[in-house]
Amino acid sequence: MSVTTLEPPVQRTESSASERLRSTMCATRVSFVWFGTQKTLTRAQKDQAAESFDAQGEFLRAEKKLLDTKNPRFKAVNSVRNQIRSIWEMTSLPFPEPGVRLIRQDMVQTFEGWMEERRGQLQEAVQKLDEDYASLRDAARERLGALYNSADYPRTLLGLFDVAWSFPNIEVPPYLRLVNPEVYQAECERVQARFDEAVELAEAAFIEELSGLVSHLTERLSGSQDGRAKIFRDTAISNLNEFFDRFRSLNIRSNDQLDSLVSQCQQIVHGVQPQSLRDSAHLRQAVSRELSSVQRVLDDLLVDRPRRRIIRSPK
Repeated sequence: MSVTTLEPPVQRTESSASERLRSTMCATRVSFVWFGTQKTLTRAQKDQAAESFDAQGEFLRAEKKLLDTKNPRFKAVNSVRNQIRSIWEMTSLPFPEPGVRLIRQDMVQTFEGWMEERRGQLQEAVQKLDEDYASLRDAARERLGALYNSADYPRTLLGLFDVAWSFPNIEVPPYLRLVNPEVYQAECERVQARFDEAVELAEAAFIEELSGLVSHLTERLSGSQDGRAKIFRDTAISNLNEFFDRFRSLNIRSNDQLDSLVSQCQQIVHGVQPQSLRDSAHLRQAVSRELSSVQRVLDDLLVDRPRRRIIRSPK
């Protein structure tokens, strides 16, 4: 579990990394159709609500909740959407184009299978939710009172929740070379710049995620709370191991220093069981000390990278 001093790395060229990205990855886009459960009040309703506060309606923002989203079947529908987003993000790399991420070309068929399966689960969950729809509307009528408007409610929820995915072309169309060589060249440069940025975004995302995982585990292992060792969940270790697997799968070998840090973290926690950390103060201290050395290097990497290149996961 020893941590060696990192020598200044010989960085691989960004262009070679972006070329690997272009040759081994493909673009994906995932989108949702989702019935909105919030509706803005009409101007008259806002004016009426504002009167009780002696305020002007035009300076008041007010919405009504159409359905109880805490309903177990509604939560099940939202859970499938969260699973779909998680699968997409966990198996892909960021790309500097809204709504687009990159997955490995050899994972396309597997990704298709995952998405088809989750789409089926979504449809099943919506079918069950629709069985509760009448009672949900009745409850909304009771809770909303005069604000209830039957026109806000479709006859059924079937078809109002869905997911779609596609593989958009982000390369320059070949015909453009014949139509206008100058525009074609400019587009080639633009696409190359996007892939160069995608390399930076991937590095930044990996660095920030690893930093967060290492920081959390180190904080749990170091010090004490009420005279006892701080409590930590097994996921503090399992999440790190999942990160190692994902990094190995998606790593484009663009940064030797990052590769080395990931390798060192993996060696530090290799074979370490959560219960062993709970039982042994010596092991906790040793792991915490070595992870702290890695954390200092990660902190320097985070400081050195422009903030705009850091992509944070949605909460």
